[in-house]
Amino acid sequence: MIRLEIVQHPTPALLDGMNRLLPQLSSTAPVVSDSYLAALLATQGVDLMVAINDEQVVAMVTLVSFKIPSGVRGWIEDVIVDEHFRGRGVGRQLMIGAIEEFKRNGVRTIDLTSRESRTAANAMYRDLGFQLRETNVYRYSFED
Repeated sequence: MIRLEIVQHPTPALLDGMNRLLPQLSSTAPVVSDSYLAALLATQGVDLMVAINDEQVVAMVTLVSFKIPSGVRGWIEDVIVDEHFRGRGVGRQLMIGAIEEFKRNGVRTIDLTSRESRTAANAMYRDLGFQLRETNVYRYSFED
């Protein structure tokens, strides 16, 4: 049975789960340290939602909400479902939980990006009501 949880405090199981999941999203993801995790969880406007199965973190999503002059906005980052749990509805459950959490917090709109190659994820986002926007996304990187 999968349960969703907004993480309040760092734990060794959470740290282990994050460091197992992040390489499944990005080969360049750094290892998360105890201190980084604690700082992340203490950041105002950032929530980490996890899906737990038998006390093991099997999926996660980062919820970012922020106020701008036109209202409160939400941004979704780092949606990851463990490769052994894909195709079982865990990602859908996680995204529905994220949408509900944003709604409880007064967010007007939620944005996310997804690589075109992530066919199943993109189909799920559309099915959940996300609409593809005609926009340019730019990135400025200090690491290049």
